[in-house]
Amino acid sequence: MIISSLSILLFMFLAHTTEDTMGVSSEDIMLQNIEVDQYSLPYFEPIFLDEGKVQLLMDRLEETIYKEPVNARFSANGQIMPEILGETLDRNQFQILFREHFYSNRNSNFEVPKKPIYPKVDRGLLKEISTKQLGTYTTFFRKNNAERAHNIALATEAINNYVLFPGETFSFNEIVGERTRERGYKRAPVIVRGELSEDIGGGICQVSSTLYNAVDINGIQIVERYAHSRNVPYVPKGRDATVSWWGPDFVFKNMYNAPILIRSVSVNGTMWVSIYSSDTAEYFTGK
Repeated sequence: MIISSLSILLFMFLAHTTEDTMGVSSEDIMLQNIEVDQYSLPYFEPIFLDEGKVQLLMDRLEETIYKEPVNARFSANGQIMPEILGETLDRNQFQILFREHFYSNRNSNFEVPKKPIYPKVDRGLLKEISTKQLGTYTTFFRKNNAERAHNIALATEAINNYVLFPGETFSFNEIVGERTRERGYKRAPVIVRGELSEDIGGGICQVSSTLYNAVDINGIQIVERYAHSRNVPYVPKGRDATVSWWGPDFVFKNMYNAPILIRSVSVNGTMWVSIYSSDTAEYFTGK
């Protein structure tokens, strides 16, 4: 091991918990001189740093410290839930402090520096892009088909509160993810080569089809869409969008000059998808 188990134990043992300004638990990590001193190059006087070991130490520290930021979002009752800052190692500041301690005779600890990671969507942006409805669509399903209703609810929640910035593309498969038993999806009816069958994630295509009808508006460019091999009951003929993890995807691009917000709900046999943006949103026409 390039970094000894002793060094890992040292900085983990010296961690203590504090509360940051967002009310989120955060760990401060202190390094002692005994930790810093072991990063000199072997077979030399202890005046040269082993940069490879320092980089590996920073990678380990970053892995320990990292907290992913959380975007602001609407709750089930329509209230805006504030964003949560993430956190990572401040690598530049760490290198400065590390070298100061390595090349000095200080007999003191130093706190490993961290810096915040800001989410892409904060409360202000979310409020701004939820003022103007650009499109909406509603479909219906049998709520007593518990497995299919469950799958629809999972996929609906996966796309809910998603913000697509100007010029970005939305991939249904990428955002919803693979439909597996481990991720909570259940076996339900699906259409395979024109025939009804059962598979994990049955019902997902109702979500993608509802989304397609909601975003099929000026300002949204449909990049990729495929129809089922037979008509489906929840949307008119030719208005469906089939998806499969190893097959068809539904992809569209935001051509507006502002982000768009996807709001989606599935409850009691009804699901709807609405698309919002700011009052000043305009789409690029190419003229």
